[in-house]
Amino acid sequence: MTGSPTSPARRLANSVGFDDAPFAREQREAVPIVGAVFARTRFDGVLIGSVERDGDDATGEIARLVRGSRFDQHVQVILLQGIALAGFNVVDVPRLAEVTGRPVLVVSRKQPNWERIRKALLERVPNGKQKWRRIERLGPMEALASVYVQRCGLSRAEAEWVLQLLCVHGRIPEPLRAAHLIAGALARGSSHGRA
Repeated sequence: MTGSPTSPARRLANSVGFDDAPFAREQREAVPIVGAVFARTRFDGVLIGSVERDGDDATGEIARLVRGSRFDQHVQVILLQGIALAGFNVVDVPRLAEVTGRPVLVVSRKQPNWERIRKALLERVPNGKQKWRRIERLGPMEALASVYVQRCGLSRAEAEWVLQLLCVHGRIPEPLRAAHLIAGALARGSSHGRA
């Protein structure tokens, strides 16, 4: 697909998708996170880091992994499987977009139960009030191409184009699907389940 210098085809074809590894409910140590780097639909590389369980370092860790990697000049859009990693380590999406200089697209198979999330954050999670404000600032998820998304630095049309390009084997974009499978293998020794 070709396009003008400002079209989504030119600006948003190369991506990285992040997901966290599975962890036990009682786990308190750092949780691995994986970034799967793609050039359009070709798998190009992996970024691996870790974040605190229910902590507040996900934004900085994702930015560090992208900016400190050999893929820094390659990545044009960052994809997240939900707005939080490692439980309630909530990503500050506008800050991530600002620090990395890339738009960010948050993808979920279904609409989250916001009231349940708000209650858990306010009642059980350190800095929960601040994390809930972060979620509120990003705004509600919108239905788009059989999933729900939140976006920063992307128009609705650009987000839809990214999903059309990267959703090859189902509703979840390939970078997120690959990150999920790799993260599962890191934690369990082999991947299983769907992204």
